[in-house]
Amino acid sequence: MNRKSFYRWLLIALMALVLAACATTDEERVDDDEGLTDEELAELERDRASEARGVEGRRSLEGSELEELLNDPNSPLSRRTVYFEFDSSEIRERDVSILEAHAAFLSDHPDQRIAVEGHTDERGSPEYNLALGERRAIAVKRALVLYGASDDQIRVTSYGEENPAALGSDEESWSRNRRGELVYR
Repeated sequence: MNRKSFYRWLLIALMALVLAACATTDEERVDDDEGLTDEELAELERDRASEARGVEGRRSLEGSELEELLNDPNSPLSRRTVYFEFDSSEIRERDVSILEAHAAFLSDHPDQRIAVEGHTDERGSPEYNLALGERRAIAVKRALVLYGASDDQIRVTSYGEENPAALGSDEESWSRNRRGELVYR
């Protein structure tokens, strides 16, 4: 057996050991449940059933509830725009908290869908700006997925320079137009 094969089998064996050590049996769960009240046991069983379904006890939001949450200035979800530096699709550190909040919301509401719209300022050719807008939207989507949202909850669209947030040919206008917007559907 060559060295590469040896390490591959060693890694597989270690992963199997870790998984076996982490597994709990129903008997172990019963032991952990001893001493709980009937109400606590019922809640624990509801949580386990929800976990098994993959929804973790979450409910769907109705349109008005979602609107209220998204428009509440005290909610981190009211911030739905991520800005970019000139000719960049790199997420800025100061925008990470916005994306973490939206990813957590999406993770908690698996039936919710959003569009990430990529935008640019007017500088550059229309083709280049469409591609840059797409890179920005994809960067936002990747960050959302990294922080817990599901890939299938997010659709990416690029508008390039076509839908400016600010009219003008100055740095302030350009910086407002270099953005990725989260649009809830």
